[in-house]
Amino acid sequence: MIVLTPIKKSQYPIIAQCISPDVFKEKTKEEIANLTIWIGNKKRQLSDLFKIDKTSDDTLNITINGDVEKVKRIGWGMTQGEIIINGNTGMHLGKKMSGGKIVVNGNTEGWTGSQMKGGLIEIRGDAGDYLGSPYRGSTVGMKKGKIIVHGNVGSDAAVFMKSGVIKIHGNAGPFMGFRKTGGVIHIGKDAGTRLGACMTGGKIVVSGKLENIMPTFTIERIKKKVKIEADDKAVGPFYVFLGDLAESGKGKLFVSKEKNPQLSTYERFI
Repeated sequence: MIVLTPIKKSQYPIIAQCISPDVFKEKTKEEIANLTIWIGNKKRQLSDLFKIDKTSDDTLNITINGDVEKVKRIGWGMTQGEIIINGNTGMHLGKKMSGGKIVVNGNTEGWTGSQMKGGLIEIRGDAGDYLGSPYRGSTVGMKKGKIIVHGNVGSDAAVFMKSGVIKIHGNAGPFMGFRKTGGVIHIGKDAGTRLGACMTGGKIVVSGKLENIMPTFTIERIKKKVKIEADDKAVGPFYVFLGDLAESGKGKLFVSKEKNPQLSTYERFI
């Protein structure tokens, strides 16, 4: 196991794309220490930022002990192994990862799990904006994999999502699931406005309150339970809405009946 402990805080953003099991694999402690990072516009070595301890020959398991909010691109493109971060972390965590596991015992910044292709990201705190979403202007969203957030999520999450699972135990911000074509999202508490805007496939489940329903969604029925994964079902009852009809969409939006009495007026259309 490789243990990284921050030795100083930086006022500048840090690019540390090298912090990945795929990069650390079979390297010595000295080789890992000499890996390149960027602090602002200055080229540095990993050892300039972290104390590095190698507790075993298993370089596929990395633990970071401490806050690394300024550090971007940890776990970029990883295909194997595990990263545990005991603190808060920066943007683009797990971008394009296709395998392995990342656990954050803290909060994450924007674009966590962007363009994810597989693997698991679990966030014990809150996630920032653009969770599982691509860069602005890109249409390549999350394809596979699973993201679990125990806290809240910011705006514009799961944009252009094609497949995979996102579970949020807390609240979700506006524009979640924008232009979503597949995959499953479960929001344990409340969801913001414009949920599922322009979605054409997949499903979004809201177990809490929903700020409003897009006018381009139509109610289909009421359902008692909803399947999230093979071994996980959300208990309702739920209003089932279809949409986004403005995009000829066939996505499904499940909204808690108990938590949203204001939606009872839709029942006359069932």
